[in-house]
Amino acid sequence: MASSKPSQAIKTECDKHGQQLNLYCPGHLMPCCDKCISTSHSKCTGIQSLSSVVEKTKIEKSKESVEKDINSILSFLETLINNKSKNIKSGENQIGSIKKSIKGIRQEINKHLDHLEKKLCQETDTIWNQEKSKTTDFISEIEGKNKNLKEIKEHLQSVTTNTFKLQSFLGIHQIEQRVHQCQRYVEDLEKDERVKEFDIKMKQNDEIEKILNKLESLESLGEVMVVRTEVAMNIDTSVKRKAQVESQEQSNINNMTMNIETKIEININKGISDMICLMDGRVIVVEWYGKVYLLTSDGELQKQLPIPDGAYSVTQINQDTIAITYPNETAIKIFNMENETVTKVIKLNRYCYGLSFYNNSLAVGLGNDEIRIIDLEGDTLKSIQLERESDLDYLVYCNDRVIYSHYRGEAVYCYDGSGKQIWQYTQDLSLPRGLCTDTYGNIIVADRDSGRIIVVSKDGQESKVLISKEDGLENPLCISFKHNEYSGFICDYRGTYLTKFNLSTA
Repeated sequence: MASSKPSQAIKTECDKHGQQLNLYCPGHLMPCCDKCISTSHSKCTGIQSLSSVVEKTKIEKSKESVEKDINSILSFLETLINNKSKNIKSGENQIGSIKKSIKGIRQEINKHLDHLEKKLCQETDTIWNQEKSKTTDFISEIEGKNKNLKEIKEHLQSVTTNTFKLQSFLGIHQIEQRVHQCQRYVEDLEKDERVKEFDIKMKQNDEIEKILNKLESLESLGEVMVVRTEVAMNIDTSVKRKAQVESQEQSNINNMTMNIETKIEININKGISDMICLMDGRVIVVEWYGKVYLLTSDGELQKQLPIPDGAYSVTQINQDTIAITYPNETAIKIFNMENETVTKVIKLNRYCYGLSFYNNSLAVGLGNDEIRIIDLEGDTLKSIQLERESDLDYLVYCNDRVIYSHYRGEAVYCYDGSGKQIWQYTQDLSLPRGLCTDTYGNIIVADRDSGRIIVVSKDGQESKVLISKEDGLENPLCISFKHNEYSGFICDYRGTYLTKFNLSTA
């Protein structure tokens, strides 16, 4: 008979505090102990006794639901394994094609160089043959003159031995005329190009030096990159189904609560202009017109990114890529964090500040009166001309809406994709700065001077203070959710600390 593994002992004590689990938080869907409630769920509403929740729960039905979820997840993971295995095979084929293409580039270059070499060698042979023929003919001509002079010399000897003086005179006179002809020939040779010594040399094409310099600076024949394509996550679990139903309705912000879990000292101690949570949980902090820092998911400084100073705002494009505005360069730089290289520079015609990514496009605040929507090549898709001069340091682009904070106007504005203002919120704000949105489209604003975190409803009609100075918050500048989570970080404007928060919507 096959032996079955003994069931694992199920703890009824809190892992964090060691106390008995006796309460239940519906906002976070988790059992809690008394210490959990006082430290992490003090603002959560609807806290129930764990025993009453257990009593109402149909265990067998709950078990069936969990088992269905497990099977659904297993099916998804197996499909994902198969897909990634196919991805490896297709990747191997792509690598083969890339290497063939690289070899083809070299062959094309070699083919052209071989053609130029053959052409120049043929020209060299032609010039040599022409010069050799000219010189050979010239030598033959000189040798003819030389032979003629020798014959004249021999004839001169015979004339002088003649017994008749008249005959001798006439003979010498004739020879003298012939010698004069030879002298004129020699004198004319001074102006004859054929007398000059010739050297055969090659003058290098001026373009060759330029090409060689370019080749020396050419670091690569191309760039091999990984292009990631979104895949449909066709997984259906009871938790996801519940979340989908909830997300179809606008959350009642009156039920929202935010708790400070911990404050982490980062001690950058310089003016901060932006902060975001990355998809993998790590954090990016941008120094005001300065450096870009990468922190771990626990807030520990990991390193300074090797990217030029002068950065202002940052947004994440995909798992490996971020985009950063450089106002003084009027440019956006696309930075690959895996290779630690700037892969593209998008030049703009104006100072650029706040930046947000959505639906394969970037929204960027330009000057103080325009929000421009561009694709990742830098081409303009839309231009939203604002009705008033505004500070465009912080903006969020999602669901074809752009929301930005105007700190001097102590307001938050919302525009649609056509450039029409949908609403403005001006109540009880004092230097509103960084902002983000939750899954319902509500806007979470860091109000710096008042030391508060405020949520503004999606329609801009309602608001609620989630955290204030009394909760230990000081000078909040930026706020960002972790990817697909209801927790995240708040950064103060001096880069002294990160405040980790949890948000509940129950």
